[in-house]
Amino acid sequence: MTASFATDSLTVLTGMYAAEAEYLAAGGPGSASFDLLAPFFAPDVVLHQADALPYGGTWHGREGMEKFFLAMSQVWESFDMAEQEFLATGETAVVLTQVRARARATGRELAFPILQTIRVQDGQISEVRPFYWDTEAIADACAAVAPSERSHL
Repeated sequence: MTASFATDSLTVLTGMYAAEAEYLAAGGPGSASFDLLAPFFAPDVVLHQADALPYGGTWHGREGMEKFFLAMSQVWESFDMAEQEFLATGETAVVLTQVRARARATGRELAFPILQTIRVQDGQISEVRPFYWDTEAIADACAAVAPSERSHL
């Protein structure tokens, strides 16, 4: 890893997170243009979300990223990245984010960490793999039916 590559990936990541904040502040999916975020993602970007989450699965391309942000906004009333720490930068960056969020379906508020590995190639994000501390707690907070009630359906 060269120093210039590390700087370039850090520039891409800080730019993307700033654009994401601007996008969400402008109303996010359905209100703001995804064009704010699109340039930071490679045309063939892949996002791998844990299957246990309401927005789980693999999202492909810029169109997939736009659909992912829509799915997230349907699950979360608020999703604030309270603190961010760039643990490593380079072709694969590692970002630790402390999140405070409120679920739409239940109104429950959670605070949790997300550790992401993010691949940056040719000045764009090509792959994202978020790791959640407790996917079950997140899924339960987002479920309109309590976990104990779900097992009886």
